[in-house]
Amino acid sequence: MGKGKKGSHLAHSRSDKVFLFINYAILSLFTLSVLYPLIYVLSASFSSTEAIMQGKVWLLPVQPTLDGYKAVFEYKYIGIGFGNSLIYAVAGTALNVVLTILAAYPLSRPDFDGRKAFMLLFVFATMFSGGLIPSYMLVKDLSLLNTYWALIIPGGLSIWNAIMMRTYFKTTIPGEMLEAAQIDGCSDVKYLLRIVLPLSGPIIAVVALFCAVGFWNQYFSAAIYLSDKNLFPLQLIMRDILIQNEIDMSMLSNVEEVVKRNGLRELLKYALIVIASAPVLIIYPFVQKHFVKGIMIGSLKG
Repeated sequence: MGKGKKGSHLAHSRSDKVFLFINYAILSLFTLSVLYPLIYVLSASFSSTEAIMQGKVWLLPVQPTLDGYKAVFEYKYIGIGFGNSLIYAVAGTALNVVLTILAAYPLSRPDFDGRKAFMLLFVFATMFSGGLIPSYMLVKDLSLLNTYWALIIPGGLSIWNAIMMRTYFKTTIPGEMLEAAQIDGCSDVKYLLRIVLPLSGPIIAVVALFCAVGFWNQYFSAAIYLSDKNLFPLQLIMRDILIQNEIDMSMLSNVEEVVKRNGLRELLKYALIVIASAPVLIIYPFVQKHFVKGIMIGSLKG
């Protein structure tokens, strides 16, 4: 057994070892280039304003403090923006997943008349669009400006997600299963709800993750369709702080000693980035086990 196990490992030539070393070195550098900015932002969010302004933060927090997070949560519009983003992400994801299923399932059925015409229409829509001005005029004519629906309904269906889910249904759900269900008197709706959806957890998780991240990070559409600051998602509030530096210091309380320092805005930037990224980082581990399977099966075959 020992010889067999030892013999099962192929010996690497010198050139193979050099190649593997170079690959590992490049991948390690790439990993560090991705991880270091994240670690720096996290460490800076817990560091003092003096340490940030003097450039003392490199890897670990310097003079650890929670002043940045206290100031963030005492800024009125940050809480409003966080709540709005949560509404957009939950409602938009739910609507998108439902519409994606309703669009993808019929297109996966070979007995659905006109499915090729609908697929051509979907593909055409991915390559051509009316443009920004017609889209704005449509949203305006529907009286959706300055409403939550302005960010939810226009993004209610992703053609790419529908095509990916359709491919998953075609390659994963056997046709014989449908025939057996029809023989037993199962309707199309019951077949979808009781058989197809329970077997489609991976692709649903992938679509839900894509949609949730997209709605959570909405910025451009919100900047176009919204002017009421009480409806702004967190990304627009971040723009005010990170880019325009528009923060009303009078809206912060009990942090007078921090407000006096020029580093407060820098501290707010890092703390806000961490808070804005936290929901996505929390959700991802729960769907990660389905992510690779769903994305591979849903995209390899067409």
